[in-house]
Amino acid sequence: MDFTHIYPMDAVFDSPEDVPEDIATNKRYAGNDGWTVTEVAERVAKDIGKIDIVVHSLANGPEVTKPLLETSRRGYLAAMSASSYSLVSMVQRFGPNMNPGGAVVSLTYLASERIIPGYGGGMSSAKAALESDTKVLAYEAGRKFNVRVNTISAGPLGSRAAKAIGFIDDMISYSYANAPVQKELAAAEVGSVAAFLCSPLASAVTAHVMYVDNGLNAMGLAVDSKTLLDAEAGRD
Repeated sequence: MDFTHIYPMDAVFDSPEDVPEDIATNKRYAGNDGWTVTEVAERVAKDIGKIDIVVHSLANGPEVTKPLLETSRRGYLAAMSASSYSLVSMVQRFGPNMNPGGAVVSLTYLASERIIPGYGGGMSSAKAALESDTKVLAYEAGRKFNVRVNTISAGPLGSRAAKAIGFIDDMISYSYANAPVQKELAAAEVGSVAAFLCSPLASAVTAHVMYVDNGLNAMGLAVDSKTLLDAEAGRD
């Protein structure tokens, strides 16, 4: 795969005016400019012209390892800003430059609607907001730009980002033991669904949360539960 352009972008900041001085002068940003959402959207429009696809694959919760009861307001709002509002910002700014029939896709997680102990810092709330915003944006961007907006709820994957929560290996094992299809989820499987959602094959699919998790989302009981196993052993 060849990349014609690669642009640095920090989706927490909509425009240069939003960037605090301590961030603008931080060594992490040294040598880069034009990395706010507005600036990147303008650069893409200038360098490439109209686009067909926008993929929102980013999230950050600085206090993700903290229970919600111990999460600060600052940490909670930071998770919401980076993980959910960033989608709104990107659709606002990239939408006008998308071809009719284009597609926006993002990544969410089951913690938006189920309790996942350990997935804290407001990240569960951020994912719930992302899914709600996906539906509203599907309507608004659909009417305004004639584009579709969907999100993928992927199962546990051992990505570098996922390792930040500290127990991803346990979640992968849990999914393997309890999902209807008993296998580890591959990143390529998530990518294949994203490709489908962004293709003409999904031209009538919008405002949808697409589960790619071997069916784990449908389970209401953990089949490897010690309680169930003990009960079964007692019957034997």
